[in-house]
Amino acid sequence: MESYKVADIKPDTIFTKDVFLDKLFLVCPEGCPLDEATLKTIQDWNFAELFSEGKTSIIATVKAQSVTSEKVISTKTEEVTDLLTNSADAKDSISSVLQKAVEQAKKSGEAKSTDKSRMGVVEEVYDQYLDYIRGIYTRYATHKEFNIPEINETIKELCEFIRDNTQFVLRVTPNLEARNNDFLVSHSMRSTVFAVAIGLQLKMPIQRLSELAVACVLHEIGMIRLPPHLYMNEKPLTLSERAQILTHPIISYNILKEAGFPTNVQIGVLDHHERENGTGYPRKIHSKNISLYAKIIAVACSYEAITAPRHFREERNQYDGMLEMLKNANHQYDDTILKALLFSISLYPISSYVYLSNGKIGQVVDVQAGDPKNPIVQVLGSKNPDGSAQRLQTNDKTIKIVRIMNKEEVATAIQALAKAGQL
Repeated sequence: MESYKVADIKPDTIFTKDVFLDKLFLVCPEGCPLDEATLKTIQDWNFAELFSEGKTSIIATVKAQSVTSEKVISTKTEEVTDLLTNSADAKDSISSVLQKAVEQAKKSGEAKSTDKSRMGVVEEVYDQYLDYIRGIYTRYATHKEFNIPEINETIKELCEFIRDNTQFVLRVTPNLEARNNDFLVSHSMRSTVFAVAIGLQLKMPIQRLSELAVACVLHEIGMIRLPPHLYMNEKPLTLSERAQILTHPIISYNILKEAGFPTNVQIGVLDHHERENGTGYPRKIHSKNISLYAKIIAVACSYEAITAPRHFREERNQYDGMLEMLKNANHQYDDTILKALLFSISLYPISSYVYLSNGKIGQVVDVQAGDPKNPIVQVLGSKNPDGSAQRLQTNDKTIKIVRIMNKEEVATAIQALAKAGQL
């Protein structure tokens, strides 16, 4: 193993093999650039040498591409300028919508209007939080700063919102155009919803739940220093491009460390691509060394990516996405976290459309505690005597779920029911 003097290593140097601090402690995996902040930290620790079996090279385009990426993000989010310059107003706006939801719930005495009106309010609040997260990312991209106390308070409110409206929030799904226009924000928001749902299933106290949510909201912040085509590309990445992608957890970690976020948040972000079997990145650590937040974000982030639409492919239906996660190929994910995801959204995830054994069509709207195989469904085209939508508890004997419906079947069924005046 060769030794390299830290003072001679230039920022953004890439080693062809893993880099170690003392022949045992991994500093940087192969293919990832050693950024200036990491090198400075190593020098501050009074380490004079690093060790590697590889050779060095420098990708000089990384910084230039980072500037371009930040300009792209800034251009795409001009519409939230007011949100950035007056974040207190943004927070007041979210609070006012939440208050509206509470008041509307109180006024909705009739069951027939409660579900529909509440879903509408939840979607409105969801969009408010989406705008807030967009503001966080844009503020950092343009000003290199975070308002940590405000972020902590607002994300805590987001956790409470998800906790109080879980079955409705899980039914909010992104469309292809919205996700493509703001991939990082959409992905971070939806991943946070799943992470909080998992945390609730694990009975995490609100303080830890909020910390988890902050980590999940910011787990992709390092991506803004990389060219957008790297994570929006429909073509296979080159070795150089993949090497750049592999750096984003480290970049995110350094950003949050410099900003002064709690260590638990920093480590959760750093390790969210680590895997139980040690095949993840950037540190290639195994199960016992991966933080709980990182384990949860890994599952939430992966499930979101599988089930969300992308510009180069159709989204997988949530049932198939859940099955893929539960297969846990090569034991990538923590079994307890996977079980928590399953019990949070069921085998037939909330918002899925299904064929029922009684010949009806239903949408999964809630889970049954302790029985992820038989969720609660809302039957399309069927009403209760008071005019409210009919809900059924599926089971293994009388009303079973036959199978999940595909996108085309759902569209055809809804169109037919609407034409018949049953929706």
